[in-house]
Amino acid sequence: MLSTDNDILKAAEDWRKNGRAVALATVVETWGSAPRPVGSNLVIDQDGNFLGSVSGGCVEGAVVTEALDVIESGKPKMLEFGVADETAWKVGLSCGGTIRVFVEKVE
Repeated sequence: MLSTDNDILKAAEDWRKNGRAVALATVVETWGSAPRPVGSNLVIDQDGNFLGSVSGGCVEGAVVTEALDVIESGKPKMLEFGVADETAWKVGLSCGGTIRVFVEKVE
């Protein structure tokens, strides 16, 4: 079961209060079919721990990797993931959709 948006944002706040470096990834746009709706969040700390979901599969792993870079650099990133239907399952976009995910450091 996925955590609620409130749980994810509360975790980000708690992690920061405990001295952890944190990034927040948010689905900002989808085209076609996408596993998670606009507004879905994933919170990531400097050790790669995360809570929530923006897609699943390899997309989630790629977002975590990019979030670690955002934590280190402090520079936000806009990520876009999209695949053809025949490869969709492999990367976690089960119906061949496209998503945009904004990743920012939480201060």
